[in-house]
Amino acid sequence: MHKTGIAAIQPPYLKKGDKIAITCPAKKLPAPMTDAVSLLQSWGLEVVLGDTVTASYHQFAGDDDLRAADMQRFIDDDSIKAIIAARGGYGTIRMIDKVDFSALQQNPKWLVGFSDITLLHSHLLTNYNLQTIHGQMPMNIPDASARSLQTLHKALFGGELKYEFKQNTPGINGKAKGTLTGGNLSLLIAALGSASDVDYAGKILFIEDVGEYLYSVDRMMHTLKRAGKLKNLAGLIVGGFTGVKDNDIPFGQTVPQIVMDVVAGYNYPVCFDFPAGHIPDNCALVMGATLNLSVNQDQVTATYFTK
Repeated sequence: MHKTGIAAIQPPYLKKGDKIAITCPAKKLPAPMTDAVSLLQSWGLEVVLGDTVTASYHQFAGDDDLRAADMQRFIDDDSIKAIIAARGGYGTIRMIDKVDFSALQQNPKWLVGFSDITLLHSHLLTNYNLQTIHGQMPMNIPDASARSLQTLHKALFGGELKYEFKQNTPGINGKAKGTLTGGNLSLLIAALGSASDVDYAGKILFIEDVGEYLYSVDRMMHTLKRAGKLKNLAGLIVGGFTGVKDNDIPFGQTVPQIVMDVVAGYNYPVCFDFPAGHIPDNCALVMGATLNLSVNQDQVTATYFTK
């Protein structure tokens, strides 16, 4: 189990000539990933496509067994240096317990993705103390900002990751240092009480979501609070909450207002508008790495040196 204060295992950084794999642990692809494969090849990488990339079973990229076997193949293949999820959607929770991740302890490799892939980030940190990358996926690359792709390259190849920006929404000032965890809020709720749940104590939590109703965001935040997950954080980072919906009778609060109400009384920095989530500028975050966070009025700085 991951212990607070102990840095998670960092997989080796990629270098030109390395072989990486793309697999679909959740929803099926709507179209070939031509742009993504070209980009990864331009980085000097050899790209191997899993069977799930062209598979279809209802809304999934093949049935649960196929998606698990595809992931297992790339975990067990020592020549594969990174595994990138082609897309999110829904389905990782259906196959995760069919996969044996233990080979990653002897042969760590980067796992990349976001959204539904949050479950894998949490699972690998909790059970294998392994760093992973929350970042752009092949299906999103045609719409991705240049900066988000540059940060993905840095995260994979060992460049310096530093974010400085002005938040539009006031948070809570302060400084924090801690292991970064989190991802998609809905998936963090789905992980509660399971083998993929993370001990949040002393960590900096990142959250984002897409297409949720305001009341649902409120319920999920209160669920985390009631589960004791927010009490002992080192800090809280709020990324994109896009496509948020309201009911006919308005909920009456925005996402930042919901968050600030729920964390009122806790003494740690909180920032909003972080450039990550279901947005074109979905910048890479290394889950399991130690992050330095500073929130000062509207200025936010988040840094980790990956070398």
